[in-house]
Amino acid sequence: MSLGSALSSALSGLAANTRAVDVISGNLANALTEGFAPREVTLAATRDGRGVQVTGIVRQVDLGLLSDRRLADSARAASEVQAAFARAVESSVGTPDAPNSLTGRLATLEVALETAATRPEDTNRLDAVLSAAQDLTAGINDAAADIARLRTAADRDIATTVQELNAGLQEVAALNVQITTGQSRGTDITALEDQRQRTIDTLSLIVPLRQVPRGDASVALVTTAGGMLLDGRAVKLTFAATPLVTPQMTHQEGQLSGIAIDGADVPIGADRGPLQGGRLGALLDIRDRAAVEANSKLDALARDLVERFQAPGLDATRAPGAPGLLTDAGAIFEAGNALGLAGRIAVTRLVDPSQGGALFRLRDGLGATGGGPPGAGALLGALSHALTQTSVLPSGLLGGGARSAANHAATLISSLSQERVTTEARLSFATGQAAEFRAQELATGVDSDAELQRLLLVEQAFGANARMIQTIDDLLDTLLRI
Repeated sequence: MSLGSALSSALSGLAANTRAVDVISGNLANALTEGFAPREVTLAATRDGRGVQVTGIVRQVDLGLLSDRRLADSARAASEVQAAFARAVESSVGTPDAPNSLTGRLATLEVALETAATRPEDTNRLDAVLSAAQDLTAGINDAAADIARLRTAADRDIATTVQELNAGLQEVAALNVQITTGQSRGTDITALEDQRQRTIDTLSLIVPLRQVPRGDASVALVTTAGGMLLDGRAVKLTFAATPLVTPQMTHQEGQLSGIAIDGADVPIGADRGPLQGGRLGALLDIRDRAAVEANSKLDALARDLVERFQAPGLDATRAPGAPGLLTDAGAIFEAGNALGLAGRIAVTRLVDPSQGGALFRLRDGLGATGGGPPGAGALLGALSHALTQTSVLPSGLLGGGARSAANHAATLISSLSQERVTTEARLSFATGQAAEFRAQELATGVDSDAELQRLLLVEQAFGANARMIQTIDDLLDTLLRI
C-alpha cells in the first residue's frame, strides 16, 4: 500500500469515526425521548477501495412490535372513553346505597304514601308525599338531562376528533414529502422519521391504523377495517356537529351527521365501517348506541311509573283522558310517545299548591273539587299498592319478568352498574396490554451499556487511525530529510 492510499484510508476512517460518535452521543442523549429510535451508522468501502465511507444512518425499529403497540394504544383510548361514559351515567342514576339514587327516591315515595295512608288528615304527611313524588320525577329528569348532555358532548367531541385526524394526516403527508426529498439528496432523514412516527402514534389513538411502507421511504396509512386514509395524499374527512342532541335525534333518521371521506358517506358504528375502533369509534358508539340505550332504559322506568298511577279504576274521580299523579309534561301519557318521557315526567299540578292545586286531592282524588272526609285513606293506600304490585316493562332493554316499581328501578341501576364494570374491565385489560407492548418497545430502544461499548470501539478505531496518520507523517519527514 502506498503512503497516499494509507493516508486516504486513515482520513476516511477518522471521518467515519467522527460520524459514529455523533450518532452514539445522540442515541444516549435521547434514550428517554418519546418516539426516538436508536440510530446506527452504515459503512462501506469507497469506490476506489482506498478507505471507508458513511452510506447512511439507519433507524432501528421493530415494525411488527410498533404496529401491535399502536393497536393496543387505540384499544386503550377507546376503552377510556367508554368507561368514562359508563361511570358518568351510573353517577347520574345513582347507586343503590346512595339516598339520592332512583331507588332511594322511590323508596322515599313509598314510605311517604304508606305513612300518609295511616294519617290522611295530616297535611304535613300529604306534603311529604308531594315532595317525594317531585323529588323522584326531578331525579329522573336530571338523569335524562345528563345523558342528553353526554350524548351532545360525544357529538361535539366527534367533530373535534375528526379535525385532529385531518390535521394529523396532512402532517404525515407533508413529512412523507420531506423524507423522500431528503433521501434523494442524501441527507439525514432520521429526525423526520421520528417526527412522523410520533404523529402516526397520535393518529392511532383516534382510529386503529396500519402503516404500509412504500419504496421511496414514504408510508401509507390504512385503518384496520380497510379504510385508506393516506397514500400519496391524505383523504379529507367531514363531519357536522349538532349543537343540541335530543333523544328523538338519530343518525339513522338523518338528524345527526355521519362521516364522509372525500365527500362519500361511510358506514359508522362499533362493528362496521372503515372507522371502527379507537377514540373516534368509541365516541360514535356512545352517541348512536350507548347513550340511546341508557335513555331508553330510563324512559321505560318513567313509563312504568306513569302508567301505574294512571291505571283505570285507581282514582274514581279522575276524568276520562285526564292524567294521573305522574304525567307526561302535565298531560296524559300516550303509548306512542314514550321516547324522551324520562325528560318530561312530572307531578300533576292538581296536587301542588304552588301551581294552584291542593294537597287534599292526594287523599280525595285528582278530580275532587273540595276536601272529603279527613280520615279517608283508601286512595293513598291504593297509590302505595300501585308501586308495589308487579308489572312487565314494555321495553326489553331491562329484561323480561313482572316486578314492582322498586325492582324495576333496581334492575335499571344494576344494568348500568354492570355496564360500568364491564367497560372498566375492558379498560384494565387494554391498559395492561398497552403497557406490556410499550415495555417491549422500550426494551428494543436505546441500550446505554451497548452504546458505551460501541463508543469504546469507536475510540479505539479513532486512535488507530490517528496513529496511522502520525506514522505516515513521521515517514514523510524521514523521506524529506534523506
